[in-house]
Amino acid sequence: MKRFWVLVWACTLGAAVSAKLPPPTPEAQAKAAEAKAKAGYAERVAAYQLCKAQDRAAAAYFKKAKAEGREVHPPVPTPPCVEPGPFVYTPEAAPAAAPAAAPAAAAGASAAKKS
Repeated sequence: MKRFWVLVWACTLGAAVSAKLPPPTPEAQAKAAEAKAKAGYAERVAAYQLCKAQDRAAAAYFKKAKAEGREVHPPVPTPPCVEPGPFVYTPEAAPAAAPAAAPAAAAGASAAKKS
């Protein structure tokens, strides 16, 4: 009997999980795009901070090795650290959507004037 109820519960849960969700609203899509942009920016900031930390560690190593009189080979050249700057998000879909809505509004206004 216990197996039966477990099977019924699993089937009910499976049906609920396989239900199709409605498409996201434009606001939800905009929020998702902004969240994706913020995540990308956070990755760039983390990479910059890692680069700076590696530079500091290498400089400390070379300074300590020279002070101890050890033979130091020249460092391997690496690209410079690029600071990502402040986070700026400009939605790409908003400028394209505004001009498309303007002709429709103008057509509606001209139709209203005729009647």
